[in-house]
Amino acid sequence: MSENKTGKYFKYAIGEIILVVVGILIALQINTWNENRKDTLEESTILQNLHDEFTENKKLLKVTQIGTTVTRQAGIEIMGLFGKSKTVINQHNTDSLLFLLLEFSSFRPSENTINDLIQSGRLKLLQNKKLKVLLYQWQSDLKSLDVSLKRVELKIDDELVPYLSKKYALKDIDKYGALNWKENTSLPINKFEIFNNIEFENITDDYLYRVLTAENNASEIEKRIEAILIETKDK
Repeated sequence: MSENKTGKYFKYAIGEIILVVVGILIALQINTWNENRKDTLEESTILQNLHDEFTENKKLLKVTQIGTTVTRQAGIEIMGLFGKSKTVINQHNTDSLLFLLLEFSSFRPSENTINDLIQSGRLKLLQNKKLKVLLYQWQSDLKSLDVSLKRVELKIDDELVPYLSKKYALKDIDKYGALNWKENTSLPINKFEIFNNIEFENITDDYLYRVLTAENNASEIEKRIEAILIETKDK
């Protein structure tokens, strides 16, 4: 081939190479744009799911907090009866107070979304670093609350109920619960005895300490939920 034709072929080849490279770069860019678009859409869905889940958890926590407050108030009223006269004690419905003391609320939040994010590795899709930290803190706080709630439940099962089973009439307490008995026990029982017993006072005191710890942990959980709801809110 002549030198002139060789130069033309060389320029043509270079042009072809450039076109191929440009085409590849455009394809890669389009693919990256599509992937980013999918990730953005998926992140939006995740944020909405998290917001819905924690909105429901906020409601569940409020029920627990109300129940815990009622339990603590009943316990404080009971503590005020120790060592008092029958006249003073008779001014209170001790059956109802003991029912409220034992009727402790648990907390079973939904964690489907957050567990799925962690197990699937999709947590990395969240661009909000603050939200990621809050979600990890939520899990830590939830463990603390769960431990404190279980300590309360253990106190009920291992000490309060066994003690009252020997010293009080559970049937009279259960009038205010699901059993809804219409009459008190017909068996002889001295209901005033427990209010002059240091063992029951100590059991109740320790029980209230555990209830208060659970209340404080629930308050921390509430703050975490509020922060997560703010970060997942559609802005």
